[in-house]
Amino acid sequence: MAAPGNDPSAACGFMNRVYQRATYLFDPLHQWWESDRTQRSVAGLLIATFLLGMACIEMNRQGWLPDPLAARTPTSHYMAISLAFTLVLILEVVSLIFTLPCSISKAVGKQFEILALILLRNSFKELVHFPEPITIGEGELEALKHIAVDGISALVIFGLLGLYMLLRKDPEDEQTRGATLFSFVSAKKIVALTLLACFLGMGSYNLWLFFHGYGHDFDFFLAFYTVLIFSDILLVLISQRFHPSFRAVFRNSGFALATLFIRLALTAPPYYNAILGVGAAAYAVLLTVTYNTLFSRPRP
Repeated sequence: MAAPGNDPSAACGFMNRVYQRATYLFDPLHQWWESDRTQRSVAGLLIATFLLGMACIEMNRQGWLPDPLAARTPTSHYMAISLAFTLVLILEVVSLIFTLPCSISKAVGKQFEILALILLRNSFKELVHFPEPITIGEGELEALKHIAVDGISALVIFGLLGLYMLLRKDPEDEQTRGATLFSFVSAKKIVALTLLACFLGMGSYNLWLFFHGYGHDFDFFLAFYTVLIFSDILLVLISQRFHPSFRAVFRNSGFALATLFIRLALTAPPYYNAILGVGAAAYAVLLTVTYNTLFSRPRP
C-alpha cells in the first residue's frame, strides 16, 4: 500500500489539474493572437509606428522636438526601417511562443523564419552608414558588403526553410493519443506560458531602460534567445518523458543543437553570422532527411 503522502493517484490528479488550467489559459490567448482581427490590428499598428517614426525623425532633424525627446530620437530616416523590422521580429517571437506546443520541429521552423528576418533587418540596419540621399562611396563599401552577405544568407535560409517544411514530419506526435497526448501538449503549453511571461517581463524592462536613457545596455533579442536555449533543453527532456526511444531523443536533441547554432549566429560578427545561420538551416534539413529516410518507420 502506498504511503498517504506518496499516493500516485493524488499526484496524477494534481498534474491533471495543472494541465487543465494551463490549457484553459493558453488556448484562449492563442486563439486571440491568431485571429484575423488581431492580425489586422497588429498590421495597422506596424504601419502607424513606421509613419510616426519617420515623422519624429524628420521633426528631430528640423529641431522641432524638445531636448529630452530629441536626445532619444535618431536623425537618420533609415532608423525607421530598423524600427519597423524590430517590431516585426517581436511579433514573430510571440508567434514562436504560441507555436511551441504544436511540435518541436514546427517551432524549429519558426525560429529559422526569425533568423532570416533578423539577417534582413541587419541588412537594413547598415543603411545608417549611408548618407541621405543615398550614395555609395569609399566609406560605404564595407557596409555594402554586409548588406550583400546578410541578404544572400537570408535568401539561402529561406530556401532551406522551404525544403525543411516539405520534409518535416512529427511521427512521435502522430503516434501519441488520448490522455498521453493531452499531458504532452499541456506540458509544452506550460513552457510556452512561462516563456510568454519572461517575454513580457524582459520587454517591459527593456522599455524602462529606454525611457530612462539606458537603451543600449540591454539587448532584448539576445537576452530572450538565451532564455530560449534553456527552454529548448527543457522541451527535449519533456519529450523524452513521453517518447523515450533513442531515435526520438536524438532527433529532438539535434533540433535543439540547430537552434543553438541560431543563437550563436545572432552574436557572431559579420560574415560568421551568415555562415552559422546557413549551417544551422542545412544541419536541420540534413537531420530531417536522415531521420525520415532511416528512422521514421516504426521498429519492432
